Amino acid sequence: MPEIFVQGRWKSARGGGRREIRCPADGSLVAEVDEAGPEDTADAIASARHAFDSGDWPGVPAADRGELLGRVADLLERDREEIARAESLDTGKRLVEGGYDVDDVVGVFRHYSRVAGEDAGRIVDTGRPDIVSKIVYEPVGVCGLITPWNYPLLQTAWKVAPALAAGNTFVLKPSELTPHTAILLMRLLTEAGLPAGVANLVLGAGPKAGAPLSADPRVDLVSFTGGLETGKRIMAAAAGTVKKIALELGGKNPNIVFADAALDTALDFALTAVFLNSGQVCSAGARLVVEESIHDDFVDELVRRAEQIRLGGPFDDKAETGPLISAAHLEKVEDYVAAGIDQGAWLRCGGARPDDPALADGYFYPPTVLDRCDNSMSVVHEESFGPVLTVETFHDEDEAVATANDSDYGLAGAVWTQNAGKAERVAGRLRMGTVWINDYHPYVPQAEWGGYKQSGIGRELGQAGLDEYRETKHIWHNVRPSPQRWFGS
Repeated sequence: MPEIFVQGRWKSARGGGRREIRCPADGSLVAEVDEAGPEDTADAIASARHAFDSGDWPGVPAADRGELLGRVADLLERDREEIARAESLDTGKRLVEGGYDVDDVVGVFRHYSRVAGEDAGRIVDTGRPDIVSKIVYEPVGVCGLITPWNYPLLQTAWKVAPALAAGNTFVLKPSELTPHTAILLMRLLTEAGLPAGVANLVLGAGPKAGAPLSADPRVDLVSFTGGLETGKRIMAAAAGTVKKIALELGGKNPNIVFADAALDTALDFALTAVFLNSGQVCSAGARLVVEESIHDDFVDELVRRAEQIRLGGPFDDKAETGPLISAAHLEKVEDYVAAGIDQGAWLRCGGARPDDPALADGYFYPPTVLDRCDNSMSVVHEESFGPVLTVETFHDEDEAVATANDSDYGLAGAVWTQNAGKAERVAGRLRMGTVWINDYHPYVPQAEWGGYKQSGIGRELGQAGLDEYRETKHIWHNVRPSPQRWFGS
């Protein structure tokens, strides 16, 4: 069946062919989908452009846009099981995690349904009774939204919900590996009453389906979540038309554990920080930075527990984590670990594909710990995006901060200590967009999400996320104009 959605209609792609979608857990065929070529993406852009320039959506009252987003949240809850299953089959993640992801998506749509009309602007006091000066917000225009494969629908929600709340139209290009929940979302947006042409969907690989979104002058903003090198190409292409960009490009995130932390809790969270979703999380705590005095006992116990983590597919009730997304990504993670060992890291556990016959058809890789690493190793700086933890040590607070900040990335990190003053001092010195204290991974839609350095440009979630998708305008209104007689009087 066709899965290109343009001008409110499903149609067959003209230039991209077909792709088999296979479950990473066992290689089973999930479906075949149409993929877009550049001409299909051009059609989708034209649809979004017409809907913005000539359609009603940008002028719909913000409260009404919020009501539509609320209806989408209701529909997501109604179809939770179907959507969770589709997400799990595409990604290989456990079905229960797919359900949690849908719950998070519902929360995002409900948040933007509430805030859509909360901030309509403000009046500026000029000190003159004959002047009305005000700040108003307007939609950016046509948005190109490019999303990754690790949390397909949640990452899509983080872009689609604020874009719609602000009154924009968009073209969505999800990862070619995980398209199904994007298809389902388009259907729910239509059912909720979104006008034709506001939401458009193209599937396929980046060079054909996604690249036109960055270069086409009819697109006003491009938002991308994914790898650093692709982000650089998008940034360069967008510069040709000086369009707005929002880039979230991953991280190599430090998880700092001081000797005075609640160590049982810190260890438990250290496992979750890096091995959740098999490490395929942009904010994964892939760098354990632990105080030297507790290193041996802490890491020994972490390794013992990591070795017990059970791998399995979406419908394995005993599984604790799933496969990697593809054969190519599995090979990348293997190369990353091999390079770390060559550079002097000590392999404490994992490091080889599992020998369980039940896992042979999937892209599984076990939780892996590389100990005694240091900042000179590329393994500490490069993002594996897999279940791989590097361990570094420090002796004092200053060294902990310096070690953690020695990275090209600055997305997220954590500090574990029972000393509140130390926690606040260290958190304040870390060059990262999100810092957790005595916790890891939580987020709320009301908070901003973004990074420092090469982790990206712009912010998502919360009010900052809404601001990415609207323009700010100052309107100065002289209500009693009169001749000034500056010249020639």
